[in-house]
Amino acid sequence: MKLKLLAAAGIALSTVSVFSQGKPTLVIQPFTAAQGVELPYDLKQLQAQLVADLKVQLGKDFDVSADPPSAPQGSVYMVDGQVTGWRPGNAAKRLIVGLGSGRESTDLKYQVADAAGKKVVDAKDTIRTNFYSQGAGSIGTLAHPIAQKLAERIKDAKLK
Repeated sequence: MKLKLLAAAGIALSTVSVFSQGKPTLVIQPFTAAQGVELPYDLKQLQAQLVADLKVQLGKDFDVSADPPSAPQGSVYMVDGQVTGWRPGNAAKRLIVGLGSGRESTDLKYQVADAAGKKVVDAKDTIRTNFYSQGAGSIGTLAHPIAQKLAERIKDAKLK
């Protein structure tokens, strides 16, 4: 009886590891700024923040990394983006008017491509800071809203 129970547990655990091996990987490449777009942020830091944020939002379904895997065990998708516009917002308007007015925003063009280079997501969005996050940081307050939009588009694409 103990042998049967041990064998059943071994089979169950081995199938769990097989399923985890097929997890697709998202490789977040450094975003770029379009010609003429001045940003006060380091886009390499934005990449690190997006990786961390997307691990939280999509980590159950994807491995998220800044570097391509040396030995991929599932599909690999490259996430690439370009900031095509940026507006710093207006602190006075945020203070006096409130209600989300005067927030920092950016225009962003981004793609998710499979290993063959086929674009599975190709989008352009205007992304504004979250209403409740008006503090400053090394990459501003746009990293989290950008990650939220990327996660939403990736989920909608139903990547496997």
